[in-house]
Amino acid sequence: MSEPAPDTPDLDQLFRRDAGRLVAWLGRVFGAGRLDLAEDVVQDALAAALESWSWRGVPERPDAWLATVARNRAIDRLRREMRLPAVAPGEQLAAPAAAEDVLLPPPLADDTLRLMFVCGHPALGEATQLALMLKTVCGFSVEEIAAAFLGKPPAVAQRLVRAKARIRELKLPFAVPEPEEMAARLRPVLRGVYLLFDAGYRARNGEALVRDALCREAVRLIELLTAEPRTARPETHALAALIMLHHARLPARLAADGSLLTLEQQDRSLWDALLIERGFRHLQAARHGELLTAYHLEAGIAAAHAAAASFGETDWSAIVGWYDALLEIAPGPVVAMNRAVAVALRDGPAAGLALLRPLARDRRLAAYGPFHATLGELERRHGDHIAAAAAFRLALALRPNAAERRLLEARLAACG
Repeated sequence: MSEPAPDTPDLDQLFRRDAGRLVAWLGRVFGAGRLDLAEDVVQDALAAALESWSWRGVPERPDAWLATVARNRAIDRLRREMRLPAVAPGEQLAAPAAAEDVLLPPPLADDTLRLMFVCGHPALGEATQLALMLKTVCGFSVEEIAAAFLGKPPAVAQRLVRAKARIRELKLPFAVPEPEEMAARLRPVLRGVYLLFDAGYRARNGEALVRDALCREAVRLIELLTAEPRTARPETHALAALIMLHHARLPARLAADGSLLTLEQQDRSLWDALLIERGFRHLQAARHGELLTAYHLEAGIAAAHAAAASFGETDWSAIVGWYDALLEIAPGPVVAMNRAVAVALRDGPAAGLALLRPLARDRRLAAYGPFHATLGELERRHGDHIAAAAAFRLALALRPNAAERRLLEARLAACG
């Protein structure tokens, strides 16, 4: 038996990098009403790649290989379906792309963004818009979408089925909205990019703390949106600032052994100075206009961290002020949790715990591991190691990623 070819690609990384772009491309080729088909054949193509490339090696143009396989399987599926009575009367196969288009990789930015705008149609509702965007464009599983929304997987799955049926019913065009619709349609697109970056920056399970492919795709999309005059609005620049300032910290988030380093432990000389500079430029551009969004306020918090030469020099009063404003326009348990941490770092752990403990009654946080980890850390700093250990155990029971698990286990051990 021959040995497997070296450099077999990691399927998860491959899926994160190429799946959304492939689905977007196929959405343009076959129409927005066939998103289920696009997702299915993309998954088939990725599975075929894992099997074929493990023995034959990765082709010279893997993205073109995937595009060709996915499109061919889609055409085969549609030809079979057209022989079945379930096909709606008068429904026709969309005109295929030109041959040279099939052989080109499908990372065209307009395809991805146009699909995000389709998903952001106001007829779908905000929660459905975001769930559909994360599923089709970002390649999230139903479980990951549920975690992002602090919801339950069965409800998310039902919402996705209804959303795709609604797109078929409305026959939504695969297009960027008209100028008069742009402001309303841009909001869910920005939210989708935000959630995409957050999922990459804080991988909630598996061995990797960070999913680089998700972070890079979020950076790519927000840069496209800030470069396009129709979408380069102040809120777009604010989100770009937030993403750049967080992305700049990635080189310092892990120790040499893969352990998670908290903001307090990070070597700030490893932060990416060029990304920080870009972030501040976007923050400056975000100040034009009258609309104040959550992205502006979160970017202000990130900027306060980036401006501090050390953890001890952080302006916690300013950060608490940013969180106060954020709670007014975007109230929620996670924002309240983060504000409690800032208060604890400004005024001491007892002050933070007075704000954090009541949040334990919020059912949305019951399965949110970072809340229990945060509560445990403040209890530990306050000197109550029994309460801290209980909170750390709850956080560990919620299956954190490997780097976070090691940190939690170390803190639990320190509690005795």
